[in-house]
Amino acid sequence: MNTANMLRLVLLAAIWGSSFLFMRISAPVLGPGVLIECRVAFAALFLFLVGLVLKKKLHLAEHWKHYCILGFFNSAFPFLLFAYAASTLTASVLSVLNATAPMWGALIGALWSRQAIAPKTIVGLVLGTCGVALLVGFDAVTTRPGAGLAIGAALVAAISYSVASAYAKQAKSVEPFANAHGSMWAATIMVIPALLLFPMRGTATIGIMGAALALGILCTGVAYILYFKLIEDVGTTSALTVTFLNPLFGILWGALFLGEVVGWYTIAGAAIVISGTALVTGFAPRFGRRTA
Repeated sequence: MNTANMLRLVLLAAIWGSSFLFMRISAPVLGPGVLIECRVAFAALFLFLVGLVLKKKLHLAEHWKHYCILGFFNSAFPFLLFAYAASTLTASVLSVLNATAPMWGALIGALWSRQAIAPKTIVGLVLGTCGVALLVGFDAVTTRPGAGLAIGAALVAAISYSVASAYAKQAKSVEPFANAHGSMWAATIMVIPALLLFPMRGTATIGIMGAALALGILCTGVAYILYFKLIEDVGTTSALTVTFLNPLFGILWGALFLGEVVGWYTIAGAAIVISGTALVTGFAPRFGRRTA
């Protein structure tokens, strides 16, 4: 991996890590429905403009069902769950819970293909579960009303990402940019009913809407472009390194901008979750050459 791609990787991790900061700022006021409708709509419009410049086509008649499935499991459903959880949990806790996604993905992949679960996978799952238990067991935020439901929502969101990944591997091949663009429009339509279920809770200030705008354009639209560029240059395996860096930035931004307490249990829980995820996925990036 050359210097340019390494910088892209770190930048992507910093951007995706900041998504929990922006959700924590805006979700308590806008509510999950309005916030995520803004997120996916802003991202869809941004990717539409990029698609015009790059002359990328969606081929809706052929792929609309695929975009709907991907849009639900990879965007609409998990985004809403994380936004719901962000009204209670800190950005630090959210980012660590999100890091369990590859771990669940490996488990779902094994079940999907009906393969025996390897011993190291079981050990990794146990480690990851212990890391989550350590984090939520000692963090004071878990004593807040509704914290248990919020933690469950965040974990289900991470599992939803895993279902999307398992589906994408089995689905027919669609150009990566089209996947992002098409799924954002599908998610925009799917989130509309949530506007009725989760009305706004307060007055949207310029700062709140700025956070929602950043969440849509920066953390979704720009992040997708960076991620697909990494996949193109260094391959999927090395690009997935970003998953292990996200919690570091999620914890950092929460501490710097929201004054969140970073205890020993935060660092230890994150380290154990990341270790368990790496063990489950058999993650071993190759930085010396391009991978498939």
